[in-house]
Amino acid sequence: MIQASNISLRVGKKALFEDVNIKFTEGNCYGIIGANGAGKSTFLKILSGRLEPTTGEISITPGQRLSFLEQDQFKYDDQIVLDTVIQGNQHLYDVRQEKDAIYAKPDFSDEDGIRASELEAEFADMDGWNAESDAETLLNGLGVSTEFHQKKMAELPGALKVKVLLARALFGNPDILLLDEPTNHLDLDAIGWLEEFLINFENTVIVVSHDRYFLNKVCTHIADIDYGKIQLYSGNYDFWYESSQLILKQRKEANKKKEEQIKELKDFISRFSANAAKSKQATSRKRALEKIELDDIRPSSRKYPYIDFRPKREIGNEVLTVDGLTKTVNGKKVLDNISFVVGHDDKIALVGGNEAAKTVLFEILSGNMEPDSGTYKWGVTTSQSYFPKDNTKIFDNDMIIADWLTQFSEIKDATYVRGFLGRMLFAGEDGNKKMKVLSGGERVRVLLSRMMIEASNVLMLDEPTDHLDMESITALNQGLKKFKGVIIFSSRDHQIVETTANRIMEILPDGSLIDKITTYDEYLESDEMARKRTVYNTTDDEESDD
Repeated sequence: MIQASNISLRVGKKALFEDVNIKFTEGNCYGIIGANGAGKSTFLKILSGRLEPTTGEISITPGQRLSFLEQDQFKYDDQIVLDTVIQGNQHLYDVRQEKDAIYAKPDFSDEDGIRASELEAEFADMDGWNAESDAETLLNGLGVSTEFHQKKMAELPGALKVKVLLARALFGNPDILLLDEPTNHLDLDAIGWLEEFLINFENTVIVVSHDRYFLNKVCTHIADIDYGKIQLYSGNYDFWYESSQLILKQRKEANKKKEEQIKELKDFISRFSANAAKSKQATSRKRALEKIELDDIRPSSRKYPYIDFRPKREIGNEVLTVDGLTKTVNGKKVLDNISFVVGHDDKIALVGGNEAAKTVLFEILSGNMEPDSGTYKWGVTTSQSYFPKDNTKIFDNDMIIADWLTQFSEIKDATYVRGFLGRMLFAGEDGNKKMKVLSGGERVRVLLSRMMIEASNVLMLDEPTDHLDMESITALNQGLKKFKGVIIFSSRDHQIVETTANRIMEILPDGSLIDKITTYDEYLESDEMARKRTVYNTTDDEESDD
């Protein structure tokens, strides 16, 4: 058990946390969520003892061991991989080192013998004789094969170093496990293994992650940071989201009824308070009015954009025909004789680790790039909106966003255009911001506003979730699921792909195409190598949100 009591943290004049009280108990996995900048990673550092709070204390059940996932890939470069993992239980490692040092003495004394026997007993109590095999099991499970176990950390590529650090955190069955973005830089095979590990883990887990799919799989509780407080909820992320939206709706409806009652009472009072015959009733209604209080609905500090793509024209049966597309970039063939036909009900996800090939295909289909050979043809009833991965050129100008967006609207009315910006959290004067000063997240929301105002029946999106917070990703997910048209998209968000796509395409490293009518999870289940080819990454915006 680990408990935070009266925790406050001030950064300058800002109070990040104020009188936080929360208890995390054995057998549960807690997902820490909150808006960008709420302090999720910061709170994890406080729990781990790496950061001192301004006030309050962190208490741990006596005798329990806490393990924290480290992020510095170069910290253990001079260490052997297997030793790095075992050092996750530092005391066990120290006992082993001292024991081995005694046995290595050429002049072994009686005192050494007594100390060695004490260490042997302690080593056995900690299951030390299985330490190496346990460490190897963790490494193999995460995809660090045996050939790397005796190498120095400096010899490993970055992707494997991340896995070793994770194995280090998991080693030795810690009583309390703190994980900050544990899926980052992991392939889907490793993520799947980690999910199973945490599901079967019997102690306390506290995790911060932008991966909604992961949170849904492993979490038994959600700890929501808002207004400097932390509120605990049972269930996974989706359960928390649906419940919080339902509760808010119910409260608003209850308040609406109360507002109607108040209005009726006020009307009665104003009409009859001057009438002597009715004055008694009016007085009683004044008293009733005083007793009615609107529930204090404190709106969340989170802001959810409203994303709703509505095509102005229904799409026909002929959507897109691609025949023999081939493209070489910088001497590497990224597309090799690719052919496919898109139907009017298709929601196509481009998946896999070949990021360059996906972007090249989008650029060709949008008309921004010519193929070396092959053709593509859009149906006459189609209209396309494209969300590019690299938007640098689009925003390299001095226009204000309201004027820029007006170019893409059939209706040139300023109020109409600003309505779309308002949906995307650009309220009031925010619509007068210049394009070139926008942040990564703001740029994405502007481009999504353009796609909504264009009202096309085909959406092409190349990694639209990059730079978005979880609230905006959730809103985008809802918008894509509701869309009555064709979607061709790529996304790092597993849940968006799984809940939106009915057809999966993967461009392999050699430029060839795998094309299957299936869901994403079914595709991954049917192809083990597909899981290894796909790596989950957060963007810089997400990693530094605290």
